Amino acid sequence: MSTVNQFLTNINKKVSSLKREGTKILSPKVNQFLTNINKEISSLKFLTDINRKISSLKRERTKILSRKMEEIVLITSSILFIFFIYFAITYNSILEKKRIESIDSFLSNNQTVLLKNYILNQVKSPYLEYDYIVKDNDTIEKILKKFSIKNDEIIFIVKKIKKMNLSNIVPNQKINFILKKGEDSKNIEIVKINYPLSKTTFVQIDKRKEKIEIKKNITELFKKDIIVESKISNSLYSSAVKAGIEPNIIIEFARIFGFEVDFQRDIRKGDVFEIIFERYSDDRNKPIKTGKILYAYLNVNNQGIKLYRFNKKGSVGFYDDKGKSIVKALMKTPINGARLSSSYGKRKHPILGYTRKHNGTDFAAPTGTPIMASGTGTVIKAGRCGGGGNCIKIRHNNSYQTVYAHLSKFATRKGRRVTQGQIIGYVGSTGMSTGPHLHYEVHFNGKPINSQKLKLPSGKILKGEERKLFEIERIKLDVKLAELKSLQK
Repeated sequence: MSTVNQFLTNINKKVSSLKREGTKILSPKVNQFLTNINKEISSLKFLTDINRKISSLKRERTKILSRKMEEIVLITSSILFIFFIYFAITYNSILEKKRIESIDSFLSNNQTVLLKNYILNQVKSPYLEYDYIVKDNDTIEKILKKFSIKNDEIIFIVKKIKKMNLSNIVPNQKINFILKKGEDSKNIEIVKINYPLSKTTFVQIDKRKEKIEIKKNITELFKKDIIVESKISNSLYSSAVKAGIEPNIIIEFARIFGFEVDFQRDIRKGDVFEIIFERYSDDRNKPIKTGKILYAYLNVNNQGIKLYRFNKKGSVGFYDDKGKSIVKALMKTPINGARLSSSYGKRKHPILGYTRKHNGTDFAAPTGTPIMASGTGTVIKAGRCGGGGNCIKIRHNNSYQTVYAHLSKFATRKGRRVTQGQIIGYVGSTGMSTGPHLHYEVHFNGKPINSQKLKLPSGKILKGEERKLFEIERIKLDVKLAELKSLQK
């Protein structure tokens, strides 16, 4: 038994010894093996990270490319859509030209309307719209024939509008047509035609149930009194336009003060003007036209002149605050805004070259500038006056005559009665002249005198009942002036 035990003990010792030897031999190899495994694992982790980053970059690139592609597709689609619309409109235009050959010359001026017609065509609408621009020598009859409208309808319309005095059309005026294609696409039927006679009057032609109706529509206007006060910076005209005053009001203002003020020589920078006038607007508050000047004020050389409109027994005039009329026998200058280019007296003649007396005053102005009668009178000559070219002579009374020379054309004729401020002709350069200007003379008892030094009596002063009525009107205008000024503050 002891021998067996001893044998087992020896075996255990051998096993333990072998284990220790095995551990010594295997441990480094196992460790090396494990280290290699760890390295492989680390390498795999690094590759995984790289793969993840590559995947992430791929996703970002895909997103960017997707957005870019979307932009490219959108831009390309827009361009293609525009080309499609243009092609469709052009194609539709060609079709309409073929269907209605009489209106082919109008289509180039109707691009907006063509788009409307294209849309109408897409929904299979039989309606067409055109804006026709009136040309020289056009008549309503000629225009209607161009649109292939039935002849009996043309005859009816032309006859009716002539009877109603609605046939006046002018070049560059727009006529709007709404038409309907017939069943065979050849005959054209009227739906509606509109065209203006003036800023406030329109003609409307409608066809309803085979019956054509023609009527004149008048736009309702609303009157408003306007006040404008401003300083003159360069000229009265430019300053007034800048202040929002219509040109015709400025011209009337200058005409009113033309008896007292020479607007070319008397006006200075800083002079003040003030106007109350009527303005008419439509229901959208769009100004359509102007009315009367009610009050006018001008401060020239530190001297203020107030003028009030007053109707004296049917004769309208302007009076100062003392009731004295601004009107004199002759205006100071018969032309607005002209430059005094040569004064009365001795001078060297610009063409003949020698010195001789200049019997008038020359006002340089562009060809076509209106010339006014400086006073009321009778035209005793309207024709050629030798070196004076086209000229007009007016007899005002037993003492005074005026002469207007070098005109480009006339606006009156011999024997006519003209009123002060009335346009009688236009500036030119006819006769012995070096450039467009007005040669103006004043004769007193048959002899020429200096028009710029002429002392004429002041206007008449209102008296009696007329003065009382004027004072009432003046007070009303002063109150209106104060009210309008208070509304501006």
